[in-house]
Amino acid sequence: MEYQILKIQISDRIAVVTISRPAALNALNTKFFKEFNHFLDDLEPREDVKVLVLTGEGKAFVAGADIAEMVHMDSDEGYAFSTFGQRTFDRLEQLSIPVIAAVNGYALGGGCELAMACDFRVASKLAKFGQPEMNLGMIPGYAATQRLSRLTGLGNALYLILTADTITAEDALRIGLVQKVTEPEMLMAEVMKLASKIAANGSQAVATSKRIIRAGIATSFQHASELEAVEFGKQFNHESTKEGMKAFLEKRKPDW
Repeated sequence: MEYQILKIQISDRIAVVTISRPAALNALNTKFFKEFNHFLDDLEPREDVKVLVLTGEGKAFVAGADIAEMVHMDSDEGYAFSTFGQRTFDRLEQLSIPVIAAVNGYALGGGCELAMACDFRVASKLAKFGQPEMNLGMIPGYAATQRLSRLTGLGNALYLILTADTITAEDALRIGLVQKVTEPEMLMAEVMKLASKIAANGSQAVATSKRIIRAGIATSFQHASELEAVEFGKQFNHESTKEGMKAFLEKRKPDW
């Protein structure tokens, strides 16, 4: 498939996907979701990519869903547009490899929802976050009503969605929506440094950790702890685990 919205670079075990509709502030439309699902189809079976980075071109990460496309929708079409986006973001969230959002600018509405579907977020000081759907007489459609409260707490989710306020990167860091804030010119360098650090770890252990951390959110502490113990035991069946421990004892870097 020839991509018109996505720009993809893969190097040193890291895939960087840039959303490129700068004239529309990278607004999410049906074409984006089709392209992104095609990209995920190609990415999922690959063993040479250890980390995925998402960012936007221009002054926006993603400034929302494409209102020019939505304005003519009826109820059934709106439902289909919402579920298409939700399924796509679910796929992103469930990838075995870690996903980092490099938030370069506006992350509003669907853009904030896309960032929340990533495993963590690094933001430029120029970034802005918000769920402004209330300004349109709408509600979020790509699971912000669920992910935002899980990431930031109930009060912060209600505040951001009901007021439609836009917050700074520093405020996003304060409430846990963002994990790190950088100078604008250092954003990608910092994100690539973090991605390289993760990619250098044992990919099997990284994938297992991501899976059980996410699974644990949806169940009781006791059940999640048991899941961790089961998966911890399984680690001893993996050659990568044995190599990691041997390398530590031999004071060398592991050869995964």
